[in-house]
Amino acid sequence: MSEGHSPTAGSARLNTSVAHNARVWNYWIGGKDNYEVDQRVGEHVAGMFPVIRAVARADRDFLGRAVRFLAGERGIRQFLDVGTGLPTVDNTHEIAQRIAPDSRIVYVDNDPIVLVHARSLLTSSAEGVTDYIDADVHDPEAIVGRAGDTLDLRQPVAVMMLGILNFVLDTGEAREIVRRIMAAVPSGSHLVLTHPTYDAEVGGEGNAAAMEFWNANATPPITARSHADVAAFLDGLELVEPGLVPCSQWRAPSDAAAVPQYGAVAVKP
Repeated sequence: MSEGHSPTAGSARLNTSVAHNARVWNYWIGGKDNYEVDQRVGEHVAGMFPVIRAVARADRDFLGRAVRFLAGERGIRQFLDVGTGLPTVDNTHEIAQRIAPDSRIVYVDNDPIVLVHARSLLTSSAEGVTDYIDADVHDPEAIVGRAGDTLDLRQPVAVMMLGILNFVLDTGEAREIVRRIMAAVPSGSHLVLTHPTYDAEVGGEGNAAAMEFWNANATPPITARSHADVAAFLDGLELVEPGLVPCSQWRAPSDAAAVPQYGAVAVKP
């Protein structure tokens, strides 16, 4: 992990010679589960694109607001969190079960670094359930099939896809993944997503060069998309106000600055 931290059991599966998104993201939000290579790449990207730390914090804050909204105002009691990332403070299950202790949460990731830390995600209130499945976003049927062991897919589910579709480089494939997962959950289910953008009007001009550097020096490769491309992931769903906006401004104070990371919550009619 970061200097002075011993790798956890099972970390032999990890490639610590190349920066990895989960660990770099952890570094940007002030975590300790990262290596020197992650810190070097993270610092270089932040030097090229200084807003990236604000993006990382905004994405995490959006998660909290979205889960509180869904559990508190929409009565959602089931969450399928695809692309979990490394555990940190106030994970999905902690936020949801604070509001509704009977909430059921399934985390999905296939990064070895996340798997090492999965036990940190498997805490739960006595009334609720928390599970973790090792599955790939490119295989939505496997995700849904295994999630059905813990979640009742006849009842509404909040599908959380924060910062994960940007690792599916083909936009058509990304749209199909969303379509297939949302087809497996009933009316009243919600899709929650965030996605980086190149759009200049929200400060994304520097993302192209930063992502080019990332793709040459870190893993997995990543892409950004326009507002229109991200909006297409929500086809057939009904956007919750304020719609598809910078995630920092979704149900946030009116003076919140925009970041080049879109966020939205939408409901399946």
